[in-house]
Amino acid sequence: MSIDSSRRKKLSEGKTKKIYATDNPHKIIIHYKDSLTALDGLKNIFLQNKGILNNEITTFIFKFLNSYGIKTHFIRKINEREQLCHKVEIIPLEFVVRNIVSGSMSRRLGIREGTPIKNTIFEIFYKNDVLKDPWINHHHAVFLNIISYEELNKINRIVSRTNDILRKYFLDKNIILVDFKIEFGKDQTKKILLSDEISPDTCRLWDKKTMTKLDKDKFRSGCNEEVILNTYMEIFKRLNENSS
Repeated sequence: MSIDSSRRKKLSEGKTKKIYATDNPHKIIIHYKDSLTALDGLKNIFLQNKGILNNEITTFIFKFLNSYGIKTHFIRKINEREQLCHKVEIIPLEFVVRNIVSGSMSRRLGIREGTPIKNTIFEIFYKNDVLKDPWINHHHAVFLNIISYEELNKINRIVSRTNDILRKYFLDKNIILVDFKIEFGKDQTKKILLSDEISPDTCRLWDKKTMTKLDKDKFRSGCNEEVILNTYMEIFKRLNENSS
């Protein structure tokens, strides 16, 4: 299968990634850009080598999840910025898992950030830029003809198991998985696959000992580029080390 970068066709481009075709209609190349965005894209910067780090981090995590039987779109890393993945039709829903109160949940419900959640909370957001990705429930998702109850039940099981696996995985690296969002897509056989990425862009990660934030919140809070890049590098280093 050819992955010649000089002749590839770009299928789409988002805020942080480009998608290219291959000569296999069921496989794509995902290219990670050096862009960092927040506030629905209103805040954005160029952060050199950030795409390399997110590609490496997502590769680590998807390989780990694959080893536990979680089916993802990831096939293999091609180079420092690119992955070969199964082509999927993305389901326009974001599935958010919350283990500790932070971010929008803290603001929305007036609960102090850092409050532990005894019953892990699962949320759904409708991916729609015009509507600013509203918070919806399962019944809304079915009503909108996005997904069936059967598919939601299957995804809920995957999301719950993914959370269990990743919480322990990160804890072994002295990192607390505060919350994260994941997306799913359907391949040509309609099989549901965990897709997109899992990185400091899509997770809240805190140091186990100091509770220092090790994720995109550094950008949201106005830290300089060096601090942000070093934060992403710290996650990369820890995932690349043996468990402590």
